[in-house]
Amino acid sequence: MTAIVFDIGNVLMRWDPVPVFEAELGGRQAVDAFLRRIDFDGRNQRADGGENFADLAAELEDKADRERLGLYLSNFPASLVEPIEGTWMLMERLRAAGYPIHAITNWSAETWPHALVAHPRLGEAFDTVIVSGAVRMLKPDPAIFRLFCERSGLAPGDCLFIDDKPENCAGAESIGMEAVHFTTPHALEDDLKQRGLL
Repeated sequence: MTAIVFDIGNVLMRWDPVPVFEAELGGRQAVDAFLRRIDFDGRNQRADGGENFADLAAELEDKADRERLGLYLSNFPASLVEPIEGTWMLMERLRAAGYPIHAITNWSAETWPHALVAHPRLGEAFDTVIVSGAVRMLKPDPAIFRLFCERSGLAPGDCLFIDDKPENCAGAESIGMEAVHFTTPHALEDDLKQRGLL
């Protein structure tokens, strides 16, 4: 094992779209209803795959819903609730032990620059970063993991991939990477120690 590859959302940064809309809609319950009504999860996944939010909003019949979804891009930093500091600490320990640190993230190409402004260390933490919206590939498609290997110059067997979604871990494993399903920093630390990486 010569390199560690992190997912970002809900592994290094806690992400929740509700705060973006909460002030306008008056609370989490109203926001949840709005997100369900517009199929936010589906639209956000399409954005992570390379579509832009203006086109996704234009599909909505209700003008108010179109305008609200339009706010997501400009107010995106509010969705990055907090860094998961325990994972950042583990990442720095791995780096100090000599392991290169990389990232593969399902993230919109439009919102990624906003994340870098709000949390500059995201732009400094990784040697190779694959942003799904920029390459128009989504985890768990094995193609995005192969692209990472091409760009990083690593073989799949060189890499340990860490992600909060089991299906993404399975995608990495399908091309020969090892993978850890992330639940908490403490559980990740235990796994890394068992592997002899810490």
